[in-house]
Amino acid sequence: MRFRNKHSVATYMDVLIRMERADKRNAGLGGEHFSAVVATSGRLKGFVRMDLALRDGVLPSQDEAHDIAMRFLSDHAADLLPRHEVSFIAPHDEAIRADGKSTTLTGMKVKMRNLVDGRWFWVIVGADREVMVFERDIVWANLEGRRQSEKWLHDSWLAEQH
Repeated sequence: MRFRNKHSVATYMDVLIRMERADKRNAGLGGEHFSAVVATSGRLKGFVRMDLALRDGVLPSQDEAHDIAMRFLSDHAADLLPRHEVSFIAPHDEAIRADGKSTTLTGMKVKMRNLVDGRWFWVIVGADREVMVFERDIVWANLEGRRQSEKWLHDSWLAEQH
């Protein structure tokens, strides 16, 4: 899939980069895209790969998803590995719009907690055995039972901001 740069937005000290398909199929918020948030230091804070090719296929097992997540973190966020705890590994759905209709991409989510600062992070592995979502530094508001951190990689949150 070829992508073109659709948006690049500076957020505080981070940069959001969004790429959409060059053929404009399922373009716009809710559609297919690759988005990443990078800190000005160059540290990858997260990315999503919303691609219809991830709609089908057999998910990796929990053990396989864990192994893929650990390899990814070792290469791209090694600072999270020394003191972390796996909370759960389970299927996770992400909604996407395709041809004007809602559809679901499912991956195997490996949700973890950074024991150094108490923040959450996760890796979601697609049926293609590649990482489809990575997010880090997530703060959870326990009393409200919801995420407190901005959701720069989530189209529904971006739409609410406009």
